[in-house]
Amino acid sequence: MFNIDYRIGLYLILINVITFILFSLDKKRAKSRQWRIPESTLLFVSLLGGAVGGLIGMQIFKHKTKKMKFVIGMPIILVFNIMILKYFATI
Repeated sequence: MFNIDYRIGLYLILINVITFILFSLDKKRAKSRQWRIPESTLLFVSLLGGAVGGLIGMQIFKHKTKKMKFVIGMPIILVFNIMILKYFATI
C-alpha cells in the first residue's frame, strides 16, 4: 500500500488524536456554554493531517454534523490528506 517513514506514521497518529480531542473539548464547551475552539482551528488541524480524527470526532460526539463546511469540507480535507500522504510515500 503506502511505504511511509515511521515518523510520518507517528505524526499522523498524533495529529489525529489531537484533532479528536479538540472536537471532544469543543463539544463539551458548547454544552456548558464556555469559550469555544474556533471552527477555523478545527478545520486547520484537520488540514494538517487530522481529518480522520475530525471525522471520527464528528460522528462520536455528534458535533458539527449540521454545519455544511464540516459535512462537505471534512471529506474533501480527508482526500487532500490522502493525496499528500501518497505523495510523501512515493518520495
